[in-house]
Amino acid sequence: MLAALLIDLDHLLAEPIYDPGRCSIGFHPLHGMLPIAVYIALLVFPRARIIGLGLIIHIVLDAIDCRITNGIWYVF
Repeated sequence: MLAALLIDLDHLLAEPIYDPGRCSIGFHPLHGMLPIAVYIALLVFPRARIIGLGLIIHIVLDAIDCRITNGIWYVF
């Protein structure tokens, strides 16, 4: 499940790399709606289930951070 943190490598593509007021959901490539759908689909496959669960937990925690920091769930 710790490997699910590797999706934060897409933060290196952003300018600036770290912005405390930025919501990562919908901004970074691996935090978009299509990748999130893939993460949910991973739950179907027994061998990939733990990775999918880790990725979904990561996205949920990022969404909670967006809600607390900016008052929004998703950036359009």
